[in-house]
Amino acid sequence: MGRPRRSLLSRERIFAEALALVDEKGADALSMARLAGRLGVQAASLYNHVTGRDEIVEGIRWLVVSEMDIAVLGGGPWQESLATWARSYMAALARHPNTAKLLATTTIRTPLSLEMYERVVILLEDAGWPRDQVVSVFTVIESFAIGSALDLVAPSIMIDPAEQSNSVPRLAAALKGDRPDRAKETFELGLTALLSGLVVLRRETVHDGAGPPR
Repeated sequence: MGRPRRSLLSRERIFAEALALVDEKGADALSMARLAGRLGVQAASLYNHVTGRDEIVEGIRWLVVSEMDIAVLGGGPWQESLATWARSYMAALARHPNTAKLLATTTIRTPLSLEMYERVVILLEDAGWPRDQVVSVFTVIESFAIGSALDLVAPSIMIDPAEQSNSVPRLAAALKGDRPDRAKETFELGLTALLSGLVVLRRETVHDGAGPPR
């Protein structure tokens, strides 16, 4: 039959299949050999398109970040922009929870991710945050979104006193009032509290003369 006129592989297809592999099997399952098997090629063929596993991880990051709303970081009140960004961040990670471990333990070099953080920095600096605080501010939001995404996909029963209910009666009673949508409500409660605290912190920073009034 001869060789196909068009390559069976592309960077985009490799990244998409890698994300599907992690979604299905977990971060530890990602290897060049296993990915090649899913694509029906030899592992060596992958190197015609990518330099190795690290680049594939960055491709996965690009796909996940592309599901987030980074356009909202282009302007508007900083609290509202961060809230919308955080919700989209949490939702994207909730759709791909197995990527959290993978992406949180590798250096970020993806252009789209760097653009996202650039937008966050500009948003915060324009809002009056001192430059030496902006990374901490957006990392707090990001960490909360990641944790909330994992909470959203956690088992419906995470705390189960079972036969020990009598020894922890207040906890058992509180758990009886738990609702199916608790994770989403918890996220919104935490996000509101977090942003309210940041508003107070920014005002104190401006009051102390560490940043321009906004």
